[in-house]
Amino acid sequence: MPRIKLTIEYEGTAYSGWQIQSNGLAIQEVVEAALQQVVGTAVRLHSASRTDAGVHARGMVAHFDCERLLPLSAYREGVNGFLPQDIAILQAEVAPKDFHSRFSNSGKWYRYTLCLRPVRSPLLGRTSWHFSKPLDIALMREAAHYFVGCHDFSAFRGSGCSARTTRKDITSVELSESGSLLFIDVRGSGFLRNMVRIMVGTLLEVGLHRKSPEYIQGLLASGDRLVAGRTAPAEGLCLMQIDYLEGYSRIGTELHGSAAKKS
Repeated sequence: MPRIKLTIEYEGTAYSGWQIQSNGLAIQEVVEAALQQVVGTAVRLHSASRTDAGVHARGMVAHFDCERLLPLSAYREGVNGFLPQDIAILQAEVAPKDFHSRFSNSGKWYRYTLCLRPVRSPLLGRTSWHFSKPLDIALMREAAHYFVGCHDFSAFRGSGCSARTTRKDITSVELSESGSLLFIDVRGSGFLRNMVRIMVGTLLEVGLHRKSPEYIQGLLASGDRLVAGRTAPAEGLCLMQIDYLEGYSRIGTELHGSAAKKS
């Protein structure tokens, strides 16, 4: 049976998250229904990640097995014809039989976007967090370095997280500016539920001069979620890219490029 790998972009505002669940419409459910219209039978998508309600993606990767191989354009243009405007298949590829969207990946890149201006942006309201208070971004950059490395991220774990381990390896946390936008790019091998959003909320405590950069180091050592920062709103978070082990293609680079340069 052919294995098809899809790269999917979506604006997650209207959905209960990626994964099918009983309390709302999921992106997985919508894409599977569109695929069924094209391939003629029910399919099950296996994704690289499970974004929460309201979170977006530019480079979600998912795969499925089908009984017969159609032209690749059917899995992109054909499926897109049955999808709403806030979801699109960017790329469809035939994958090796041992490829798995989740277990073959080696890392993920998430970006959190803040809109730092006095007045909210009607155009960016669904994809950024409007934050009007002044921030010390240099101090936030200093604090962000404490996240890099393999740590116990218990203090940055959202309720209901079912991860087997709270130890995660973060390879980089970078802050960059473009006009009134502040991007916080986090790359790592894996993430806990709400982890990036809690990291952002905690960095803001430093940016507001409520905490010192060393506060991050203390949180990692204590594992106490109650003294970490707030969970930043879902609308600012986007799954940008999935990296894959050697022998599999790197998804998203040619579509989205790298993070903006530091100012």
